[in-house]
Amino acid sequence: MAEPYFLQPYFQEKIWGGTKLHDEFGYTLPSERTGECWAISAHPHGPSTVANGPYAGQTLIEVWRDHRAVFGDAKGDVFPLLTKILDAEADLSVQVHPDDAYAAEHEHELGKTECWYIIAADPGAELIYGHNAKSEAELADMIHSEDWQGLFRHVPVKAGDFFYVPSGTIHALGKGIMALETQQSSDTTYRLYDYDRVDAKTGKKRELHIQQSIDTTTVPFVAPKLAITSQQFGDSKVTTFVKAPYFTVYEWQVKGELELTRQSAPYTLVSVLAGQGEITVDGQSYPLAKGQHCLLPFAVKKWQLSGDLQIIASEPGKKA
Repeated sequence: MAEPYFLQPYFQEKIWGGTKLHDEFGYTLPSERTGECWAISAHPHGPSTVANGPYAGQTLIEVWRDHRAVFGDAKGDVFPLLTKILDAEADLSVQVHPDDAYAAEHEHELGKTECWYIIAADPGAELIYGHNAKSEAELADMIHSEDWQGLFRHVPVKAGDFFYVPSGTIHALGKGIMALETQQSSDTTYRLYDYDRVDAKTGKKRELHIQQSIDTTTVPFVAPKLAITSQQFGDSKVTTFVKAPYFTVYEWQVKGELELTRQSAPYTLVSVLAGQGEITVDGQSYPLAKGQHCLLPFAVKKWQLSGDLQIIASEPGKKA
């Protein structure tokens, strides 16, 4: 029987994390410094676990490895996507991620292109997105002279904003932001600047990756132009934020009922950010509530959502 597979997240403690993942979503956290919910993950640093169906108790890594038909016989050694929710109780380090070629050579994993849907943001919150260097030489000079004020581009944010962050983009979430992140399944981060913070566990400043950051940053920075589109279905609405090489990301705003059919992607990832309702597949209904995450496998070609729901969904792109 075709059915959604619900997933139990994996949680990551971070120096900049807090408790909002519990406060807002009711998750049980490992500590009061929990920064990341790896909601849909087949990465070895934090795999999510299937909660229902024939694969209950298995990690998403195991299902991808042993039951590739679930994913429409998709190719690749690793499940290509990773969905996170991040709680920035403090500023994240300013960082950059490599592309596939650099990551394969130096880190032996995928590169990291990602995007953010801003779930919530405190008044005055901002993020770092891009840089002001006009050449590679100027980038290196500004970094070595620690001209952070001149280098980083600061952008104010509010709930509902969306940012596409290709590999090579200098970026950082700022204090007071909660975001859902859709990304390639990679845990490679080159830390460029960390506010001279000391890790309480080690008593030392965290490692920086200055040369790798210089090597992988795209110069000059050009903000991607997004062609965000929305389509109304009665009182419900489907918004397409980005159709990119690695992923397509949607928002499904459900008011009443919304019937959807997958077009060409082999599977769909679903995260409920607000509300409650149901998803019906093959005549069987499953409750949906804020904080739940599921995979709609290849066998699920169409589904009906009902209730009052805000969902961020994603599908693999052609390069995934």
